[in-house]
Amino acid sequence: MQRDKANYGVDAPTVVRNLFVVAVVGFVLLFVLPPRILVGPVALGLRPTFLGLAIGCTIGGGLMLFYSKFMKFRHRDRLLALVNWRGDEQVLDVGTGAGLLLIGAAKKLTTGKTTGIDLWSKVDLSANARERTLLNAEIEGVKNKVEVVDGDATQMQFADGMFDVVVSNLVIHNIPSRAGRDKACREIARVLKPGGVVVISDLAHTRDYKREFANAGLKISPETLWSWGTFPPLRMIKAEKR
Repeated sequence: MQRDKANYGVDAPTVVRNLFVVAVVGFVLLFVLPPRILVGPVALGLRPTFLGLAIGCTIGGGLMLFYSKFMKFRHRDRLLALVNWRGDEQVLDVGTGAGLLLIGAAKKLTTGKTTGIDLWSKVDLSANARERTLLNAEIEGVKNKVEVVDGDATQMQFADGMFDVVVSNLVIHNIPSRAGRDKACREIARVLKPGGVVVISDLAHTRDYKREFANAGLKISPETLWSWGTFPPLRMIKAEKR
């Protein structure tokens, strides 16, 4: 790993790899299969199917890779711009990964501090590890404003009302059950201070998140919107604790 440049990894690396593998198989089958295959009395032309599959998987994998290497930085900036920063906030990044939001938020602070929690799944992010996050923070010059701990979003070991800001990106949908996702949203609301703000984005289940935040007494901001230029498009949610 280079020490002069932060590395924020590839999101969903297994999905990206599988898309490119299927694309290669599809292109190979174009040359291996005969133009038509007889199935009983019917002659089936499979080449257009495999061509479409190969092209679709290539585009999908390419867009995901492009997001990981370029567009997620633009998305991070959009997400953090939804917060009216003072500089003294206590910030929590749920599912911090390599620290994209954690470090981005730390750069907004003067006397504040950011805390990141994660289970460090390498399925969700390539080479996901707390050591990498801390190295990124050192490279970006914010190590003194950052703390990284092991933590489960559905059962966070933080006191009630501990954070002014909670952020998260592409994390909660990875919790397999709806009950677990709902619990994570309630945990986020619990650790948020009165007057605090939560800003999260995800590719699915965002209506459920909004419902749970509202049930926990948070007010959903009209700034909730789509973040275009990501793949797939991500829904950004801002909510404030009254």
